[in-house]
Parts: sequence; structure tokens; C-alpha cells
Amino acid sequence: MTALTRWIAPGSAVRMPAAPVRDGAVALAFLLAMTAERLAHAPQLPALLLSAAVAGALALGRRAPLAAYLAGTVALAVEAQVITPPGPLSPYANLLGLYALGRYATRGRARLGPVVVLAGMAGYFGALAVPGGVLFLWLLTWALGYAAARRQEERTVARQVLRQRVVAEERARIARELHDVVGHTLNLMLVQAGAARRLLPRDPVQSGELLSGLEHTGREALDELDRVLGLLRLSGPADGDGSGSEDGPGQGASLQPGLADLPRLVGRLEQAGLRVTARVGPEVRQLPRTVDLSAYRIVQEALTNTVRHGRADTVEITVGREAEVLAIEVRDGGRGAPGGYTPGRGLLGIAERAAMFGGTVEHGSVAEQGGERGGFRLRVTLPLG
Repeated sequence: MTALTRWIAPGSAVRMPAAPVRDGAVALAFLLAMTAERLAHAPQLPALLLSAAVAGALALGRRAPLAAYLAGTVALAVEAQVITPPGPLSPYANLLGLYALGRYATRGRARLGPVVVLAGMAGYFGALAVPGGVLFLWLLTWALGYAAARRQEERTVARQVLRQRVVAEERARIARELHDVVGHTLNLMLVQAGAARRLLPRDPVQSGELLSGLEHTGREALDELDRVLGLLRLSGPADGDGSGSEDGPGQGASLQPGLADLPRLVGRLEQAGLRVTARVGPEVRQLPRTVDLSAYRIVQEALTNTVRHGRADTVEITVGREAEVLAIEVRDGGRGAPGGYTPGRGLLGIAERAAMFGGTVEHGSVAEQGGERGGFRLRVTLPLG
């Protein structure tokens, strides 16, 4: 009863027994059949022992396939030369052992199958001349087992590669989300704290307002960080941005920021002294959630780079639909980027987000005007079709 409950749990589907149990059951079935066949004629102790050896080898076909097949082949050859008449079921048991050799042995040991088959056939027939049909059947059985083993190896390698790719994509997704949320807010808080420190001796009232904004920004940062961590916990690796499906609301869909939240994002920057002009076309209000979230994060990261690297006091944001793509452009009036600059984590994260939709990313310093750099420009397109 105990063994049965391990196979069949209440309210569950019937489970297959473990491989050693199945192998033992096959070996026992052959042993009983071979013994019954022997007892139907004049029983001989050597014949019974050899039958037990041939059948018993099947029980070890998975754990020690080469040794088990060699033992079964030797017993089969001895039976064929000593016992008259030889058992009619013994060759079929040996055939199953040959399949196990090709299927479960290591690649190097499994390749010994054809050599062992030829030697076993010579011993069974007592001559080097082996019937072609019998030899073909045995070699075909070994080849089927060997091919099944190689296919299993390929599937295992494919699963490992897929698992590693999913883990890497999940790590990149978490890194993007945390970088966008924490990086943007910390940079903004640093700007607010620096402005408050400079204004404190001259204008304590405005400095207090900046500090109050700094406190408010910190609280919003904690809320947004908690929201992102909650989404990462609820969503799976296949969700891309942790946004759930596009067609139906996910468990955390209502918590995700989108282009509708740009005014709040702009307001934070304006509190820090940055003049922001945002133009968002009315045609982009109904976007798939994945596109909406990615567009928001792209703008957020572009503004973070403006605050951190651009030293700009003005920035223009334009978001609109152009044919079948969503076009996002962020242009600041800062110092631009030096020639030959290398994109950092922020621009790489933007490129990764665009690549998920098959979009494009362009960035660089705006052409100089009047001997001065025109700032930095980022343009991203996300296909909507």
C-alpha cells in the first residue's frame, strides 16, 4: 500500500513508477516467461540459471548498460551452445539490452555497440558467418537507442541554453527597471539638494521649498521603487517589461507608469530648476501597455542623462505618432556630448527597450550654432504594427 501511494496520490493523475522499478518489472516479466517455457519441457538447472542471467541483465540496463549487455550476451551465447534447444525468448531479452546500451550508455561506451554485437553474434551462432537479417535487426535496434540518446542530449543542451537566456534577460530587465527608477530619482534629489545648499545663505524660504520638494521626491521614489519590486515579483521572465499581456490587465498593470504620468515627471524636474517643454500628441493616448511603459522609461532615462551629464537648463520632449511608429525625441540645451563618446548604461538600456519592439535609436550632439554646441538629442522609434 505504501509503494502504491507513492505512485497514485489522492485526486491526482496516475504517476509512472521510477525507472529502476520499470526495469525490474521488465526483467521479472521475462524471467517468469522464460522459466515457464523451460518448465513446460524437461527442466534443466543450467538452462534456468542462464535464463535468469539473461533476464536479470535487463534490470541493470539503465544503470550499467555496457556491463549488463555483455553479461546478457555471454549468457545467451553459452545457452545457444550448451542448452538444447535454446530458449526462444532469450534473444528478445538480449535485444532490449542492446537498445539500453545505445540509449543509456555514455557516448563512448555506446559506440562499442556494433563491435559487441558482432562478437555476440559469432558466439551465438558458433561461427563468423552471421545471418544478414539478424545482424541488421540487432544493429538497427542499437542505432534507435543511440539516436534517441543523442536527441535527448540536444534537448537538454537546448533547455540549458534557453534557461540561461531567460535568466540573462530577467537580470537585464531588473537592472533596467531599477536603473530607471533609482537612477533618475537619485540624480534629481542630488540636484535639488545642491540647489538648496547654494540658496540657503541668500534665500532660506526658497531653500526650504527645495528641501520640501526633495522630501516629496524621496517619498515618491520609495513608492515607485516598491511598485517596481512588486511588479518584478508578480511578473514572469517572459513578460519583457513586467507589464503582463497587452490584451488583458495583468496583476500589477494599474500600477505601471505611462505617458500619462509625464506631467508628474516634468514637475519634479521643474522643481529642480530645469525648464521643460513637453509636447505629447493626442493620438498616443491609446497605446499597448508595453509600448506605453517603455516610452515613459525612455523619456525618464533621457531626462536623467540631461540632469546628470548635460548640464542643461532647458529640455524639449516630443512624443507623437508617425505612420506606424511612435516617435520619441528629447533634446536639451546643454553642452552636448564629446566626440567619440561611449554610450553608458542609460543609453544601452534605451537601446535594449527599443530593440524589444524592433525600433531604432539615434543620439548625439546637436549641430553647433553660433560657435556653441546645441545640446544633446535622442530620438527613438517604436513600431506599433
